Amino acid sequence: MTATYLTHATLVLPDRVLHDSALLIEDGHIAAIEPSAAPANAHVIGLRGHTVMPGLIDVHCDAIEKEVEPRANVLFPLDFAVAQVDRRNAAAGITTPYHALSFAGNHFGVRNVDTAATLVRTVAAFRSHSLVDNRVHCRYEVTDASAVPVLEKLMAEGVVDLLSVMDHSPGQGQFKTLDAYLAYMIGNHGMTREEAADAADKKAAALDGAHERVNRLVAQAHRLGIPTASHDDDSPQRIAAMQALGVRMSEFPINLETAQAACAQALPTILGAPNVLRGKSQSGSMRAIDAIHAGVGTILCSDYQPSTLIAAAYAAARQAELPLNEALALVTANPAEACLLRDRGRLAPGLRADVIAVASVAGQPMVTHTWSAGRMVFAAGYRGGPPEPTAMSRRQAMHALA
Repeated sequence: MTATYLTHATLVLPDRVLHDSALLIEDGHIAAIEPSAAPANAHVIGLRGHTVMPGLIDVHCDAIEKEVEPRANVLFPLDFAVAQVDRRNAAAGITTPYHALSFAGNHFGVRNVDTAATLVRTVAAFRSHSLVDNRVHCRYEVTDASAVPVLEKLMAEGVVDLLSVMDHSPGQGQFKTLDAYLAYMIGNHGMTREEAADAADKKAAALDGAHERVNRLVAQAHRLGIPTASHDDDSPQRIAAMQALGVRMSEFPINLETAQAACAQALPTILGAPNVLRGKSQSGSMRAIDAIHAGVGTILCSDYQPSTLIAAAYAAARQAELPLNEALALVTANPAEACLLRDRGRLAPGLRADVIAVASVAGQPMVTHTWSAGRMVFAAGYRGGPPEPTAMSRRQAMHALA
């Protein structure tokens, strides 16, 4: 039996924060909070000046797409990209990342249906080697009929962990105007203005049959126990329509009224951590912190930048005047509950030992240690930060606690 004893740390529990406390990890699980003593065989680590909390759960991050395609039409080997994003998440304290992969047509680079499907399977194949628990969030663009059978096959193979539906047609959702759509396609996908305009025309023409396609995919997801979400909801009516289809979460609601409607229907809302840090939306939608202030922000995701997740949780605690345990629930317990992950998201005996240690470095919360299922997968020391974590003997630990 392997055991790790973390001591002299601040522990963030679901309902309170414990100071100068201890946590015991045994065989990949949390064995005890404030145990009376360290087991004789335990590896003891002193974490004075550090805050220990559950590993972060990121339900939506498409950073993996930039690992594959850092520049338009420049693709790296998929296995290389998956290995690199795994390391990025371990360093960011994200022990359960949902890699958001878009199925959005044959002219979107990595978002090509065949490339996206291969990338889903590459993530699944790497799981036996990964540092963290890599999962897949498939994003279905409702105008793409060709992706439906591909997604059905992937879900049947058991390699899809979350399904969301999105409509990026100009004139609604994220792209409130045609110009906003054209600017995004030109800047993000390297298209000419003529190519972007052609893509917009094709999207409008492809909306026919979208409702039936979404209903078909969501129904299969439900049969297989796969959580579902809608993307860029822009009105209470859209919330009602998505709920009628059986969608369980609302990603990036455009305005406060829509977020309120989602929460009134018990749909968790997912907001962007970059939005919190920047104080605004990149597409002119509502500020995430306003939804959190109003009590209708349920979950934070890193969206496109893993490093923002821990920083945004601390920023939300300050800006919305939340207790630390409530702010951290936005990136731990709440996404675990929404995604039906009963074995993680909290520091509690018996749960999976996905645990991180965080220290304040130059005024910023920085992840210093990450344990995934009890295995240390990342460690870093910062000059000028808190005291270096120390390996202690069991006798030293007991003496220090006395």
